[in-house]
Amino acid sequence: MSTKNFPHILKDKRTVSAPKHDVFHAIADPTRRQMLQLLADNELSIAAIAKSFPISRTAVNKARLVSCRKTGRETRYRLEPEPLVELKTWLSFFEGYWDERLAALKRVVEADEEPS
Repeated sequence: MSTKNFPHILKDKRTVSAPKHDVFHAIADPTRRQMLQLLADNELSIAAIAKSFPISRTAVNKARLVSCRKTGRETRYRLEPEPLVELKTWLSFFEGYWDERLAALKRVVEADEEPS
């Protein structure tokens, strides 16, 4: 698969600064991934999150995929999915890569099955 259609994949490290919030780092931790799944459908307080996970407020904020708002004395968190577009874009490159590889394998297998 050519990378010319995916210029965002290959960038010169000298000219590209690291993103302010790295989505890959945010999803690297299994607890944060579970927390993000929980927040996908619910807006929760830190107390509610802490009941489900052994996680601190700082760790919740490190997820970088959550937003918070004050409601009275309580801070409520919810998933902010927009940064996940970067992850989807990166993964789509490899999806195309494997589609091409599997199609080539299928052609080889089918060619071997043809009667001589």
